[in-house]
Amino acid sequence: MDLDVAVVGVGRVGLPLALAFADTGLRTLGVDVNTAIIAAVDDGRMPFEEPGAEDVMARVKAAGRLEMSADVAQAARARHIVLTLGTPSFSHIEIDVSQIRSVLDDLLPHLREGHCLVLRSTIAPGTTEFVAGYLEMQRGFTVGEDIFVAHVPERIAASRFFQEISTLPCIVGGIGARSGEVAAEPFVALGAPVVQTTPIQAELAKIWTNILRYAEFALPNRLMMECEQYGANVFDVIELINQDYPRGGMKLPGMTAGTCLRKDFTFSEERSSAPGMLLAVSRVHESVPLFLVDGVRRRLPETSFRGRKIAVLGLAFKSDTDDERDSLSFKLIRLLERDLALVAAHDPHSPSSTLTLEEAVAGADAVILATNHSTWQNAETLTRIAELASPGAVLADPWNTFGQHTVFGDVAELAGRAIP
Repeated sequence: MDLDVAVVGVGRVGLPLALAFADTGLRTLGVDVNTAIIAAVDDGRMPFEEPGAEDVMARVKAAGRLEMSADVAQAARARHIVLTLGTPSFSHIEIDVSQIRSVLDDLLPHLREGHCLVLRSTIAPGTTEFVAGYLEMQRGFTVGEDIFVAHVPERIAASRFFQEISTLPCIVGGIGARSGEVAAEPFVALGAPVVQTTPIQAELAKIWTNILRYAEFALPNRLMMECEQYGANVFDVIELINQDYPRGGMKLPGMTAGTCLRKDFTFSEERSSAPGMLLAVSRVHESVPLFLVDGVRRRLPETSFRGRKIAVLGLAFKSDTDDERDSLSFKLIRLLERDLALVAAHDPHSPSSTLTLEEAVAGADAVILATNHSTWQNAETLTRIAELASPGAVLADPWNTFGQHTVFGDVAELAGRAIP
Protein backbone atom coordinates (compact mmCIF):
# COMPACT_ATOMS: atom_id res chain seq x y z
CA MET A 1 0.00 0.00 0.00
CA ASP A 2 1.88 3.04 -1.27
CA LEU A 3 -0.87 5.54 -0.34
CA ASP A 4 -2.38 6.55 2.99
CA VAL A 5 -5.95 7.30 1.97
CA ALA A 6 -8.16 7.09 -1.12
CA VAL A 7 -11.39 9.05 -1.48
CA VAL A 8 -13.82 7.40 -3.89
CA GLY A 9 -16.23 10.01 -5.21
CA VAL A 10 -14.63 13.44 -5.34
CA GLY A 11 -17.67 15.67 -5.62
CA ARG A 12 -18.65 18.44 -3.23
CA VAL A 13 -18.06 16.21 -0.20
CA GLY A 14 -15.20 14.05 -1.38
CA LEU A 15 -12.89 16.53 -3.09
CA PRO A 16 -12.55 18.96 -0.14
CA LEU A 17 -11.95 15.93 2.09
CA ALA A 18 -9.25 14.59 -0.22
CA LEU A 19 -7.61 18.03 -0.28
CA ALA A 20 -7.72 18.24 3.52
CA PHE A 21 -6.14 14.79 3.91
CA ALA A 22 -3.37 15.70 1.47
CA ASP A 23 -2.82 19.03 3.22
CA THR A 24 -2.01 17.21 6.47
CA GLY A 25 0.73 15.26 4.71
CA LEU A 26 -1.20 12.10 3.88
CA ARG A 27 -0.51 10.54 0.49
CA THR A 28 -3.97 10.83 -1.05
CA LEU A 29 -5.78 9.48 -4.11
CA GLY A 30 -9.04 10.89 -5.46
CA VAL A 31 -11.17 8.54 -7.56
CA ASP A 32 -14.16 9.47 -9.69
CA VAL A 33 -15.82 8.29 -12.89
CA ASN A 34 -16.43 11.93 -13.83
CA THR A 35 -13.43 12.65 -16.02
CA ALA A 36 -14.22 16.38 -16.05
CA ILE A 37 -13.55 16.55 -12.31
CA ILE A 38 -10.31 14.61 -12.70
CA ALA A 39 -9.18 16.90 -15.53
CA ALA A 40 -9.95 20.01 -13.48
CA VAL A 41 -8.01 18.80 -10.44
CA ASP A 42 -5.11 17.62 -12.57
CA ASP A 43 -5.07 21.14 -13.99
CA GLY A 44 -5.13 22.63 -10.50
CA ARG A 45 -8.69 23.98 -10.77
CA MET A 46 -11.64 23.55 -8.44
CA PRO A 47 -14.70 22.30 -10.40
CA PHE A 48 -17.07 24.07 -7.98
CA GLU A 49 -17.02 26.79 -5.33
CA GLU A 50 -15.64 25.96 -1.88
CA PRO A 51 -14.07 28.83 0.10
CA GLY A 52 -10.40 28.20 0.78
CA ALA A 53 -10.14 25.17 -1.50
CA GLU A 54 -8.06 26.81 -4.21
CA ASP A 55 -5.25 27.68 -1.79
CA VAL A 56 -5.23 24.13 -0.43
CA MET A 57 -5.28 22.76 -3.96
CA ALA A 58 -2.21 24.80 -4.86
CA ARG A 59 -0.31 23.54 -1.81
CA VAL A 60 -1.05 19.84 -2.24
CA LYS A 61 -0.41 19.94 -5.98
CA ALA A 62 2.95 21.61 -5.41
CA ALA A 63 3.81 19.01 -2.77
CA GLY A 64 2.73 16.12 -5.01
CA ARG A 65 0.50 14.61 -2.32
CA LEU A 66 -2.72 14.28 -4.37
CA GLU A 67 -3.23 11.88 -7.28
CA MET A 68 -6.39 11.41 -9.33
CA SER A 69 -7.77 8.35 -11.11
CA ALA A 70 -10.94 7.11 -12.79
CA ASP A 71 -10.11 3.50 -11.84
CA VAL A 72 -11.78 2.39 -8.60
CA ALA A 73 -9.34 -0.50 -8.27
CA GLN A 74 -6.57 2.05 -7.71
CA ALA A 75 -8.16 2.90 -4.35
CA ALA A 76 -6.80 -0.41 -3.00
CA ARG A 77 -3.33 1.18 -3.07
CA ALA A 78 -4.35 3.03 0.11
CA ARG A 79 -4.93 1.49 3.51
CA HIS A 80 -7.91 3.74 4.18
CA ILE A 81 -10.62 3.84 1.49
CA VAL A 82 -13.25 6.51 2.10
CA LEU A 83 -16.48 6.22 0.11
CA THR A 84 -18.21 9.56 -0.55
CA LEU A 85 -20.80 8.29 -2.99
CA GLY A 86 -24.32 9.30 -3.91
CA THR A 87 -27.03 7.60 -1.85
CA PRO A 88 -30.27 8.84 -3.41
CA SER A 89 -33.77 7.66 -2.64
CA PHE A 90 -36.23 6.23 -5.10
CA SER A 91 -39.51 8.09 -5.60
CA HIS A 92 -41.35 5.48 -3.55
CA ILE A 93 -39.30 6.13 -0.34
CA GLU A 94 -36.70 3.44 -0.78
CA ILE A 95 -32.97 4.01 -0.41
CA ASP A 96 -30.78 3.38 -3.45
CA VAL A 97 -27.42 1.84 -2.45
CA SER A 98 -26.45 0.87 -5.99
CA GLN A 99 -23.44 3.20 -6.10
CA ILE A 100 -22.02 1.71 -2.90
CA ARG A 101 -22.70 -1.83 -4.10
CA SER A 102 -21.05 -1.13 -7.46
CA VAL A 103 -17.87 0.25 -5.89
CA LEU A 104 -17.70 -2.67 -3.45
CA ASP A 105 -17.88 -5.10 -6.37
CA ASP A 106 -15.07 -3.23 -8.13
CA LEU A 107 -12.93 -3.32 -4.99
CA LEU A 108 -13.59 -6.91 -3.91
CA PRO A 109 -10.78 -8.57 -5.92
CA HIS A 110 -8.26 -6.04 -4.65
CA LEU A 111 -9.03 -5.90 -0.93
CA ARG A 112 -6.65 -7.56 1.50
CA GLU A 113 -5.94 -7.73 5.19
CA GLY A 114 -5.31 -4.34 6.75
CA HIS A 115 -7.65 -2.39 4.49
CA CYS A 116 -10.17 -0.04 6.11
CA LEU A 117 -13.39 1.01 4.35
CA VAL A 118 -15.07 4.16 5.62
CA LEU A 119 -18.61 5.11 4.62
CA ARG A 120 -18.69 8.91 4.61
CA SER A 121 -21.98 9.50 2.76
CA THR A 122 -25.35 9.65 4.46
CA ILE A 123 -26.66 6.10 4.68
CA ALA A 124 -29.76 4.33 5.94
CA PRO A 125 -29.64 2.58 9.32
CA GLY A 126 -28.03 -0.82 8.92
CA THR A 127 -25.97 0.03 5.81
CA THR A 128 -22.62 -0.23 7.61
CA GLU A 129 -23.57 -3.70 8.82
CA PHE A 130 -24.62 -4.57 5.25
CA VAL A 131 -21.23 -3.54 3.87
CA ALA A 132 -19.37 -5.51 6.54
CA GLY A 133 -21.53 -8.59 5.97
CA TYR A 134 -21.13 -8.30 2.21
CA LEU A 135 -17.34 -8.26 2.48
CA GLU A 136 -17.37 -11.23 4.83
CA MET A 137 -19.67 -13.22 2.57
CA GLN A 138 -17.82 -12.44 -0.64
CA ARG A 139 -14.23 -12.62 0.61
CA GLY A 140 -14.32 -14.43 3.94
CA PHE A 141 -12.87 -11.52 5.92
CA THR A 142 -13.50 -11.08 9.61
CA VAL A 143 -14.45 -7.44 9.86
CA GLY A 144 -12.94 -5.73 12.86
CA GLU A 145 -9.94 -8.07 12.93
CA ASP A 146 -8.31 -8.44 9.54
CA ILE A 147 -10.28 -5.79 7.61
CA PHE A 148 -12.09 -2.77 8.99
CA VAL A 149 -15.42 -1.08 8.21
CA ALA A 150 -16.89 2.04 9.78
CA HIS A 151 -19.32 4.89 9.22
CA VAL A 152 -17.79 8.34 9.72
CA PRO A 153 -20.63 10.70 8.71
CA GLU A 154 -20.01 14.06 7.09
CA ARG A 155 -21.91 16.87 8.84
CA ILE A 156 -20.23 19.98 7.42
CA ALA A 157 -22.37 22.79 6.02
CA ALA A 158 -22.05 23.74 2.38
CA SER A 159 -19.29 26.31 1.77
CA ARG A 160 -17.92 25.83 5.30
CA PHE A 161 -15.73 22.76 4.84
CA PHE A 162 -12.35 24.22 5.76
CA GLN A 163 -13.88 26.12 8.68
CA GLU A 164 -15.49 23.06 10.22
CA ILE A 165 -13.45 19.99 9.26
CA SER A 166 -11.00 20.46 12.15
CA THR A 167 -13.54 21.56 14.77
CA LEU A 168 -16.76 19.56 14.40
CA PRO A 169 -16.79 16.35 16.46
CA CYS A 170 -15.95 13.44 14.16
CA ILE A 171 -18.40 10.60 14.83
CA VAL A 172 -16.95 7.14 14.19
CA GLY A 173 -19.09 4.01 14.23
CA GLY A 174 -16.95 0.92 13.63
CA ILE A 175 -17.81 -2.75 13.15
CA GLY A 176 -16.16 -5.20 15.53
CA ALA A 177 -13.28 -4.75 17.95
CA ARG A 178 -10.90 -2.40 16.11
CA SER A 179 -12.70 -0.82 13.15
CA GLY A 180 -13.49 2.39 14.99
CA GLU A 181 -9.91 2.87 16.11
CA VAL A 182 -8.46 2.21 12.65
CA ALA A 183 -11.06 4.28 10.79
CA ALA A 184 -10.35 7.31 12.99
CA GLU A 185 -6.65 7.45 12.05
CA PRO A 186 -6.82 9.74 8.98
CA PHE A 187 -9.49 11.94 10.60
CA VAL A 188 -7.38 12.44 13.71
CA ALA A 189 -4.77 13.95 11.39
CA LEU A 190 -7.33 16.65 10.50
CA GLY A 191 -7.48 17.78 14.12
CA ALA A 192 -11.14 17.11 14.83
CA PRO A 193 -12.17 15.58 18.16
CA VAL A 194 -13.20 11.94 17.63
CA VAL A 195 -16.31 10.42 19.22
CA GLN A 196 -16.50 6.64 19.05
CA THR A 197 -19.90 4.95 18.95
CA THR A 198 -21.74 2.07 17.28
CA PRO A 199 -22.45 2.04 13.54
CA ILE A 200 -26.20 2.30 13.99
CA GLN A 201 -25.87 5.28 16.32
CA ALA A 202 -23.50 7.01 13.91
CA GLU A 203 -26.00 6.46 11.08
CA LEU A 204 -28.92 7.79 13.14
CA ALA A 205 -26.94 10.79 14.40
CA LYS A 206 -26.21 11.91 10.86
CA ILE A 207 -29.74 11.36 9.56
CA TRP A 208 -31.39 13.10 12.47
CA THR A 209 -28.96 16.02 12.42
CA ASN A 210 -30.46 16.91 9.05
CA ILE A 211 -34.01 15.94 9.98
CA LEU A 212 -33.81 18.27 12.98
CA ARG A 213 -32.93 21.24 10.78
CA TYR A 214 -35.53 20.28 8.18
CA ALA A 215 -38.24 20.14 10.83
CA GLU A 216 -37.08 23.36 12.53
CA PHE A 217 -37.33 25.26 9.24
CA ALA A 218 -40.72 23.74 8.39
CA LEU A 219 -42.38 25.48 11.34
CA PRO A 220 -41.67 29.08 10.22
CA ASN A 221 -42.57 28.16 6.64
CA ARG A 222 -45.90 26.77 7.82
CA LEU A 223 -46.38 29.88 9.97
CA MET A 224 -45.64 32.09 6.95
CA MET A 225 -48.46 30.43 5.04
CA GLU A 226 -50.85 30.77 7.97
CA CYS A 227 -50.01 34.44 8.39
CA GLU A 228 -50.89 35.01 4.74
CA GLN A 229 -54.19 33.21 5.36
CA TYR A 230 -55.10 35.53 8.25
CA GLY A 231 -53.52 38.76 7.02
CA ALA A 232 -50.77 38.76 9.65
CA ASN A 233 -47.07 39.55 9.29
CA VAL A 234 -44.90 36.46 9.82
CA PHE A 235 -41.85 38.47 10.88
CA ASP A 236 -43.89 40.32 13.52
CA VAL A 237 -45.28 37.03 14.84
CA ILE A 238 -41.84 35.42 15.02
CA GLU A 239 -40.54 38.45 16.88
CA LEU A 240 -43.42 38.13 19.36
CA ILE A 241 -42.59 34.45 19.84
CA ASN A 242 -38.87 34.97 20.39
CA GLN A 243 -38.41 38.36 22.03
CA ASP A 244 -37.25 38.01 25.63
CA TYR A 245 -38.95 34.62 25.91
CA PRO A 246 -36.79 31.76 27.27
CA ARG A 247 -38.69 29.12 25.32
CA GLY A 248 -38.75 30.92 21.97
CA GLY A 249 -36.29 30.12 19.20
CA MET A 250 -38.50 30.13 16.12
CA LYS A 251 -36.36 30.25 12.95
CA LEU A 252 -37.08 32.52 9.99
CA PRO A 253 -38.87 31.29 6.83
CA GLY A 254 -37.21 30.63 3.47
CA MET A 255 -36.88 28.27 0.53
CA THR A 256 -35.44 25.41 2.58
CA ALA A 257 -33.93 22.82 0.26
CA GLY A 258 -30.69 21.11 -0.75
CA THR A 259 -29.80 17.46 -1.16
CA CYS A 260 -29.01 16.79 2.49
CA LEU A 261 -32.31 18.16 3.78
CA ARG A 262 -34.77 17.21 1.04
CA LYS A 263 -33.51 13.62 0.82
CA ASP A 264 -32.30 12.54 4.21
CA PHE A 265 -35.68 12.24 5.93
CA THR A 266 -36.37 9.27 3.63
CA PHE A 267 -33.61 7.30 5.34
CA SER A 268 -35.83 7.26 8.41
CA GLU A 269 -39.18 7.21 6.63
CA GLU A 270 -38.29 4.07 4.64
CA ARG A 271 -38.88 1.77 7.63
CA SER A 272 -40.68 4.11 9.98
CA SER A 273 -43.18 2.78 12.52
CA ALA A 274 -44.81 6.24 12.48
CA PRO A 275 -44.99 6.99 8.77
CA GLY A 276 -46.12 10.33 7.49
CA MET A 277 -44.74 12.82 10.01
CA LEU A 278 -41.55 13.53 8.08
CA LEU A 279 -43.43 13.44 4.80
CA ALA A 280 -45.58 16.24 6.19
CA VAL A 281 -42.44 18.24 7.01
CA SER A 282 -41.24 17.74 3.45
CA ARG A 283 -44.62 18.76 2.07
CA VAL A 284 -44.45 22.10 3.89
CA HIS A 285 -41.13 22.97 2.24
CA GLU A 286 -42.25 21.70 -1.14
CA SER A 287 -45.28 24.01 -0.92
CA VAL A 288 -43.24 27.21 -0.56
CA PRO A 289 -42.70 27.77 -4.32
CA LEU A 290 -46.45 27.48 -4.99
CA PHE A 291 -47.16 29.71 -1.99
CA LEU A 292 -44.92 32.41 -3.49
CA VAL A 293 -46.42 32.02 -6.96
CA ASP A 294 -49.98 32.31 -5.62
CA GLY A 295 -49.03 35.25 -3.38
CA VAL A 296 -47.55 37.18 -6.29
CA ARG A 297 -50.50 36.33 -8.55
CA ARG A 298 -53.00 37.75 -6.05
CA ARG A 299 -51.08 41.02 -5.95
CA LEU A 300 -50.82 41.56 -9.70
CA PRO A 301 -53.46 43.91 -11.15
CA GLU A 302 -54.85 41.31 -13.54
CA THR A 303 -53.96 38.27 -11.38
CA SER A 304 -52.47 36.53 -14.40
CA PHE A 305 -48.89 35.65 -15.33
CA ARG A 306 -49.55 35.27 -19.03
CA GLY A 307 -46.90 37.19 -20.94
CA ARG A 308 -45.61 38.91 -17.81
CA LYS A 309 -41.92 39.00 -17.00
CA ILE A 310 -41.07 37.51 -13.61
CA ALA A 311 -37.51 37.75 -12.27
CA VAL A 312 -36.27 34.87 -10.11
CA LEU A 313 -33.15 35.79 -8.17
CA GLY A 314 -31.16 32.81 -6.91
CA LEU A 315 -30.73 29.30 -8.28
CA ALA A 316 -28.54 27.77 -5.55
CA PHE A 317 -30.28 26.02 -2.68
CA LYS A 318 -28.69 28.28 -0.05
CA SER A 319 -26.82 31.54 0.19
CA ASP A 320 -23.26 32.07 -1.04
CA THR A 321 -22.84 28.75 -2.84
CA ASP A 322 -23.04 27.61 -6.45
CA ASP A 323 -24.66 24.31 -5.42
CA GLU A 324 -27.99 23.90 -7.23
CA ARG A 325 -28.67 20.30 -6.21
CA ASP A 326 -32.30 19.89 -5.15
CA SER A 327 -32.82 23.65 -5.16
CA LEU A 328 -36.49 24.66 -5.06
CA SER A 329 -35.73 27.54 -7.42
CA PHE A 330 -36.25 25.28 -10.41
CA LYS A 331 -39.62 24.09 -9.13
CA LEU A 332 -40.57 27.75 -8.71
CA ILE A 333 -39.51 28.51 -12.29
CA ARG A 334 -41.44 25.55 -13.69
CA LEU A 335 -44.60 26.61 -11.86
CA LEU A 336 -44.31 30.13 -13.28
CA GLU A 337 -43.68 28.88 -16.79
CA ARG A 338 -46.70 26.58 -16.62
CA ASP A 339 -48.73 29.74 -15.98
CA LEU A 340 -47.17 31.27 -19.13
CA ALA A 341 -44.92 33.70 -17.28
CA LEU A 342 -41.74 34.89 -18.99
CA VAL A 343 -39.12 33.92 -16.41
CA ALA A 344 -35.74 35.66 -16.22
CA ALA A 345 -33.36 34.10 -13.67
CA HIS A 346 -30.10 35.36 -12.24
CA ASP A 347 -27.61 33.98 -9.70
CA PRO A 348 -24.12 35.49 -9.28
CA HIS A 349 -22.70 32.14 -8.13
CA SER A 350 -24.42 29.80 -10.57
CA PRO A 351 -22.61 28.45 -13.64
CA SER A 352 -25.98 27.99 -15.35
CA SER A 353 -27.01 31.64 -14.91
CA THR A 354 -26.56 33.65 -18.11
CA LEU A 355 -28.32 36.92 -17.25
CA THR A 356 -27.02 39.79 -15.14
CA LEU A 357 -29.09 41.15 -12.27
CA GLU A 358 -29.99 44.15 -14.39
CA GLU A 359 -31.05 42.01 -17.36
CA ALA A 360 -33.21 39.75 -15.18
CA VAL A 361 -34.96 42.56 -13.31
CA ALA A 362 -35.42 45.15 -16.09
CA GLY A 363 -39.13 45.54 -16.83
CA ALA A 364 -40.15 42.72 -14.49
CA ASP A 365 -43.68 42.75 -13.11
CA ALA A 366 -42.56 40.75 -10.11
CA VAL A 367 -39.25 39.82 -8.48
CA ILE A 368 -38.95 36.67 -6.36
CA LEU A 369 -35.95 36.21 -4.06
CA ALA A 370 -35.37 32.46 -4.17
CA THR A 371 -31.93 32.58 -2.52
CA ASN A 372 -30.65 35.09 0.02
CA HIS A 373 -27.07 35.60 -1.20
CA SER A 374 -25.15 37.96 1.06
CA THR A 375 -24.20 40.22 -1.87
CA TRP A 376 -27.87 41.20 -2.14
CA GLN A 377 -28.43 41.95 1.53
CA ASN A 378 -28.20 45.74 1.25
CA ALA A 379 -30.41 48.70 0.47
CA GLU A 380 -28.53 49.46 -2.75
CA THR A 381 -29.61 46.19 -4.37
CA LEU A 382 -33.27 46.73 -3.53
CA THR A 383 -33.07 50.32 -4.79
CA ARG A 384 -31.53 49.09 -8.04
CA ILE A 385 -34.33 46.53 -8.43
CA ALA A 386 -36.94 49.24 -7.82
CA GLU A 387 -35.33 51.45 -10.47
CA LEU A 388 -35.33 48.71 -13.11
CA ALA A 389 -38.56 46.81 -12.47
CA SER A 390 -41.93 47.86 -13.88
CA PRO A 391 -43.98 50.43 -11.93
CA GLY A 392 -45.97 48.65 -9.24
CA ALA A 393 -43.79 45.53 -9.43
CA VAL A 394 -44.33 42.99 -6.67
CA LEU A 395 -41.48 41.74 -4.49
CA ALA A 396 -41.73 38.26 -2.95
CA ASP A 397 -39.00 37.54 -0.42
CA PRO A 398 -39.55 34.90 2.28
CA TRP A 399 -35.98 35.43 3.52
CA ASN A 400 -36.45 39.11 4.48
CA THR A 401 -33.25 39.64 2.47
CA PHE A 402 -33.48 43.42 2.44
CA GLY A 403 -34.94 43.85 5.91
CA GLN A 404 -38.24 44.87 4.33
CA HIS A 405 -40.09 42.96 7.08
CA THR A 406 -42.76 41.53 4.82
CA VAL A 407 -42.93 38.56 2.45
CA PHE A 408 -44.88 40.41 -0.27
CA GLY A 409 -44.90 44.07 -1.15
CA ASP A 410 -44.54 46.81 -3.75
CA VAL A 411 -40.85 47.00 -4.74
CA ALA A 412 -40.76 50.81 -4.92
CA GLU A 413 -42.46 51.22 -1.53
CA LEU A 414 -40.20 48.67 0.12
CA ALA A 415 -37.07 50.31 -1.30
CA GLY A 416 -37.86 53.35 0.81
CA ARG A 417 -37.52 51.38 4.05
CA ALA A 418 -34.88 48.77 3.24
CA ILE A 419 -31.97 47.95 5.52
CA PRO A 420 -29.18 50.59 5.46
